[in-house]
Amino acid sequence: MRRRRTAKVLGALAAAAALALSVPNSAYAAQGVLVINGTAYEDPSGCYAVDRFLSTVDNYTDAIAEVHSGPDCTGPVEWLVYPGETYHTETARSVFVL
Repeated sequence: MRRRRTAKVLGALAAAAALALSVPNSAYAAQGVLVINGTAYEDPSGCYAVDRFLSTVDNYTDAIAEVHSGPDCTGPVEWLVYPGETYHTETARSVFVL
C-alpha cells in the first residue's frame, strides 16, 4: 500500500515537472515608453546606449531604469530612474531596463 502511494506521488510530481518544462517562457519587457534624449523605445528591455553627455532619461514604463556610467551597461550604476521620473546626466553612457 505504501509503495503504491509513493508511486502515485512520484508520478504526479513527474507530470507536474514535465508540464512546467513544456510551457514556453515569455520574455519580459517593461511596459510603456523609455525616452533617451528624445528617442522613444516602446516596451523596452535590455541595454540602450546614451549617445551624448548632456542627456535626459524619461521613464514612462512600469520598470526601474538603471543609468550606467560605462558603455554597454557596464560600470557603476549612476542612478535609478523610477517609473514616472526624469533624470538629467552629464556622465551616463548607457541605460538598462529589465
